[in-house]
Amino acid sequence: MTNIIAWLVLGLIAGALAKLFYPGTQGGGIISTIILGILGAVFGGYLGQVLLGSGSAAAASVGALSLGSILFAVIGAMILIFLWGLLTRRAV
Repeated sequence: MTNIIAWLVLGLIAGALAKLFYPGTQGGGIISTIILGILGAVFGGYLGQVLLGSGSAAAASVGALSLGSILFAVIGAMILIFLWGLLTRRAV
């Protein structure tokens, strides 16, 4: 149960920070922000662990709450926002 709460808190923090720092407007409420943050934590943690071999990145992928894990989660969430924008952009 503690792990689930940690994932939700990390997801909320990372998703909110990613939406704050990413330019433009992103829709969605608190649930989409949490989901974005959790997926960003998994993606950012995996990417950071593969590229850097960082322990902080690994912590992000398991939902640990630390400054490094939040950083990797925010970076991952921002990358996901960017990719989502590419996928949903309408052709003119």
